[in-house]
Amino acid sequence: MKKFALAAVLATAASTSFAGNMSEPVMEMEPVVVMEETAGSSSSAGLIIPLVLVALIAVALAD
Repeated sequence: MKKFALAAVLATAASTSFAGNMSEPVMEMEPVVVMEETAGSSSSAGLIIPLVLVALIAVALAD
């Protein structure tokens, strides 16, 4: 009788573990990649800030 009760408890526990609803799966949107292009970019664009810093240091040292 104990084995029958144990089998009944295990069968009940196993059946509830697979319970679920039949709702449709949620579809996630694909990520959108945005490519930004800079208009009129030149090779000297990265030199402006260092040149300004060098000029400020030169002015500070000249005093």
